[in-house]
Amino acid sequence: MDKKDELILQILREDSRLAFVDIATKVGLSEAAVRRRVSNLVKEGTIRRFTVDVDEPQTATSAITYVSVSPSSPTADVSKKLKSVKGVETIYETTGPFDIAAIIRGASIAEVNKSVEEIRRIEGVLRTETTIVLRTIR
Repeated sequence: MDKKDELILQILREDSRLAFVDIATKVGLSEAAVRRRVSNLVKEGTIRRFTVDVDEPQTATSAITYVSVSPSSPTADVSKKLKSVKGVETIYETTGPFDIAAIIRGASIAEVNKSVEEIRRIEGVLRTETTIVLRTIR
């Protein structure tokens, strides 16, 4: 990856909907060159996905659930199982007192609680600690 690729990534982080021709103008390349570079970044795995970041409805509830994993269970195995829990949006394997932090989103606290209860039933989970997100500041 060179400086042009880094600049393209920076532009896409700011606005992933920007047309290749507009990106090309900003980085001083042809539209075809930008298209090829983005394609290569996807193939290499540098760009894993394109997403949409939307404002949460006022009624939505978010939480962070910290998970301690049993020493006899691989953290990666528990993380894979977490992906199938309804409401789990993002999973981070972490250092510190907890092995995993999972971002959960639901229509209500009750829905988030159902997700947390399901997490607690996963084999290898020793304990959880959950905090409700009061406000998101970007």
